[in-house]
Amino acid sequence: MSFGATILDADGLRLSKDETAFFRDADPFGFILFARNISEPDQVYALCSDMRDAVGRDAPITIDQEGGRVQRLRGPTWTEWAAPLDFIQAAGDEAERAMYLRYRHIAHELKALSIDSNCAPMVDLIENNTHEFLRNRCYVASPGDVAVLGRAAANGLLDGGVLPVLKHIPGHGRTDLDSHFDLPRVDTELDELRETDFAPFRALNDLPMGMTAHVVYSDIDEAPATLSPDTMALVRDDIGFDGLIMTDDIGMKALSGTVPQIAKGALAAGCDVILHCNAPLADRIACANAAGQMTDAAQSRAEAGLAARRTPDDIDIAALTAELETLLSGRPYG
Repeated sequence: MSFGATILDADGLRLSKDETAFFRDADPFGFILFARNISEPDQVYALCSDMRDAVGRDAPITIDQEGGRVQRLRGPTWTEWAAPLDFIQAAGDEAERAMYLRYRHIAHELKALSIDSNCAPMVDLIENNTHEFLRNRCYVASPGDVAVLGRAAANGLLDGGVLPVLKHIPGHGRTDLDSHFDLPRVDTELDELRETDFAPFRALNDLPMGMTAHVVYSDIDEAPATLSPDTMALVRDDIGFDGLIMTDDIGMKALSGTVPQIAKGALAAGCDVILHCNAPLADRIACANAAGQMTDAAQSRAEAGLAARRTPDDIDIAALTAELETLLSGRPYG
């Protein structure tokens, strides 16, 4: 039987009885954690167990742990990282190795909690007008260099037993609006986008999972990518990404319509699974009902993604930290 075509979250530190019953019925493909779900290690591990017990399988559990402003696990219990842009600038010529070590360390902390996915790498290009919500989460401006650094981050996660989620397909960096609140629009010609914004995603099109951008690319379609059959076809056929595609959170203000309308529209456009976060239980139920079960194609991609989970390789965290300290001139976390 196919998984439910959703990735959902919980209200608090443990599942309520109503959430447990809902997840048992909806059988979402996976779950995502936020800061409100995190207190201390034993609690996070127990919550992950609650989620998997509810669906009766080893469902993937993801999180936003980029480092910097966007990281749900915070110090002093977990490592506080510099923002990716600042970290990469500090690493200089050693940025590729430093990014591998950074995300291998992050994977180690995630896996200890039984979190086995991370919404990274983010390979959106830095542009002159990149909005501040995104700017220091980006890596560099060169498509080739972004791809190299994104590959290093993804490999660090995979070697640590954590599935990377490539984002924001097909590129969010050329926007001056925050898609949490507004619908960004890119009017750049398609040929230029292919050579710039889309290029890192093409270079990383073998990664197991990706996340859409709620952005209009007007030379392709007037609908945002998440809801655009033409843009999603480009992601599959031109960029060549054949992994599982999840939406970015459909509760973001960039998208208009009811939760069921948006969920159905995204699936019709070609997304495989709906990410819906920070909503009342009634809205999560409405989302799951609208999304239904995965299509055969989505189920195949989901199973292929889960098959990419690895047993973590052995790692000496003290040695890793010492190497990072050397690379970053005495500041191992940037």
